[in-house]
Amino acid sequence: MTPREYYGSELKRLREEFIPRMTQEKLGELVFVSGGYIGQLEQAVRVPPLDLSRRIDKALDTGGQLERLHSLAGFTKFSDYFAHAADHEARALTISEYGGQFVPGVLQTAEYARALFLDAGSRYADEQITQNVAARTDRGRRITAPDGPELWFILDEAVLRRVVGSRRIMAAQLRHMEELVGRRRMVLQIVPFEAGCHGLSGLVCLMTFDDAPPLAYSESAYAGQLLDDPQTLVKCRRAYDTARATALSARASLAFIQSIAEGYEHGGNESAANSVA
Repeated sequence: MTPREYYGSELKRLREEFIPRMTQEKLGELVFVSGGYIGQLEQAVRVPPLDLSRRIDKALDTGGQLERLHSLAGFTKFSDYFAHAADHEARALTISEYGGQFVPGVLQTAEYARALFLDAGSRYADEQITQNVAARTDRGRRITAPDGPELWFILDEAVLRRVVGSRRIMAAQLRHMEELVGRRRMVLQIVPFEAGCHGLSGLVCLMTFDDAPPLAYSESAYAGQLLDDPQTLVKCRRAYDTARATALSARASLAFIQSIAEGYEHGGNESAANSVA
């Protein structure tokens, strides 16, 4: 039995032993998720989020049992707000992601990731930064491997223009994305500034699976949320498709990235990138 399966079996036992017996739907109402989501946790289809484990503990008066199981199972390799999404990402058939501020984590080089953590301020110790970078780059290698999921990324031009760390680090980061495109591991499109607004901001990731319903993950500063409500997923997909229609073609996007990378490498003002159609 895997840790996730054991967690699910314990959740089901605690729910059914609660007096009066609590249905999945009723428990879902109390902890602000759907009854179907509770069922997926019990069936080990979904990885349990830490914050949800705490809410269920409170609703079922378990004395913190599920939170302790969550910790023992090692579900918190990543930041608490992302840990519950990381497991789904690793099992996804397709990943469609939009990045409006920074390069998405699975595409980041180690130097770019380290610069981001350093820029986050002194709250990270050197050892923690090293661990965070290793976790992020390991995750990237798995997702972008030849047998990984089908990938489609849309990035705002700001992602390419914002210098993280140094111009050298930015050049290497853009060349890394260029290499992934060249290996046909992903489709990458850029939304230029001149395209205007398109309905997405921050980070939005859409995932599909062969053994579970689709999910969306939305993230802002120090907070993230998994979305499984069908109506919300339809809205996320519609917004993503609008951004995709607004973006440059894959070929033009690659030329755009190459031009900006050359600007970083040669110390120019990257004005040539503005002429890419």
